[in-house]
Amino acid sequence: MSRLRAALVLLSFASLTIPLMPVQQLFVWFWPRMAREFPMHYHRLVLRILGVRVKINGEPLKQGPAILAANHVSWLDIVILSSVAPVSFIAKRDVNAWPFFGALARLQRTVFVDRNRRVTTASSRDEMQERLKAGDMLVLFAEGTSGDGARVLPFKSAFFAAAEHPGVSVQPLSIVYTGHRNLPMTRRLRPLYAWYGDMDMPPHLWEAAAHGPIEVKIICHAPLTMADHGNRKILAKQAEEAVREGLVHALHGRAKMS
Repeated sequence: MSRLRAALVLLSFASLTIPLMPVQQLFVWFWPRMAREFPMHYHRLVLRILGVRVKINGEPLKQGPAILAANHVSWLDIVILSSVAPVSFIAKRDVNAWPFFGALARLQRTVFVDRNRRVTTASSRDEMQERLKAGDMLVLFAEGTSGDGARVLPFKSAFFAAAEHPGVSVQPLSIVYTGHRNLPMTRRLRPLYAWYGDMDMPPHLWEAAAHGPIEVKIICHAPLTMADHGNRKILAKQAEEAVREGLVHALHGRAKMS
């Protein structure tokens, strides 16, 4: 039964996505406002196909300029966050070369960055600032990698410097994988959805499609600004603490790790 479910889910996903890719490309070329908004409606349909139910705590920002600073658990995070608001993503440069998924990232106007080289990091930061000046909302997975969904890794502060532009808000978001088939998500089940380490994408995608549905909680914390926190390192630390506290509280019912 799980194999049949996976096949039907992925077939439905492909049947929805492939015809809409040229539509989004036309929006990118000729209708920028719709190029921002269309992925949000598309990803809401994808969530229904995948069987992912999203609960939002708090009030997400609806317009930019803004950076949404979140923990990173899975490729599913892209679909989930894009269903909440009209966003683009900041992703590692090698994502651009991925078959099929790289094309999807480009269609969502992703900013591709090289996190390991100082010169290219400065160039990427400048590109982020230009997008923010245009009023965009950019999702920054500030840990720099994905984790197991049970903890938040330290936030890297380099790209928070893009928030120096006046009027930019930084909203911390906690992504919490909370439930599986109306029961609490267990440590044993979480790796079916959390994509991290050296996991290969195709088999992970198949397993996630086979074993749903799941419930995910997005906790929207109070927006921060550079003006209030002084510099990017303090801003990154405050965002990290908010995201970690939201995750721990959602999973364990307490405010801080013991």
